[in-house]
Amino acid sequence: MSESDPRATVRLGYDRAAAAYLADRTLTSPDVLALDHLLRRLSPGALVLDAGCGAGVPIAATLAATHRVVGVDFSTAQLALARARVPAALVCQDLTRLGFAPDVFDAVVSYYAIIHIPRLFHTGLLAALYRLLKPGGYAFLCLGAVDLDDDFDDNYFGVRMYWSHFDAPTNLGLLRATGFEVVWHDFITDSLGDSPPGAGHLFVLARKPATIQTP
Repeated sequence: MSESDPRATVRLGYDRAAAAYLADRTLTSPDVLALDHLLRRLSPGALVLDAGCGAGVPIAATLAATHRVVGVDFSTAQLALARARVPAALVCQDLTRLGFAPDVFDAVVSYYAIIHIPRLFHTGLLAALYRLLKPGGYAFLCLGAVDLDDDFDDNYFGVRMYWSHFDAPTNLGLLRATGFEVVWHDFITDSLGDSPPGAGHLFVLARKPATIQTP
């Protein structure tokens, strides 16, 4: 593995830190509670994609209590933990190469995953998530709040990790340019013990219009 390969760094890092990362997640942190912005808008049994589901706790597990969940991750160690904890269909895929038909999901959720993908891919990824949603479907996404191009850290839960993202105004602009309607957004401070003080992310609830305008 090249030390400068973002994809390999993230996959291997989350494989190695899977148990430690899971142990640090809680059900009551502000980022998890914010999921209610989406949940109260979904009908019971809605089909939801958790893009970057990790070990499935707490997000996929929360969703699966009332909805049908498909979880996607490319860390095999994380997926192994998820299979023991969440009643969801779990798929090993790279988020930049999602293999689903368009207009399938009622909602897409992604926590702490897009921020690990080089930001030159973010426009295409947002467009792919938009295509997967049914008209009127929702996306609840964790995105960058500050400008960060290529950042490697050698001690994230004891492993090497990578981040890349745009600032909040740029991300909101990308969502709108993709076609999304931004319903709600906020900066939420990180709750993980490995995060520096004051660090946080942009959380956004966006909607694919029920009626798509065509030229």
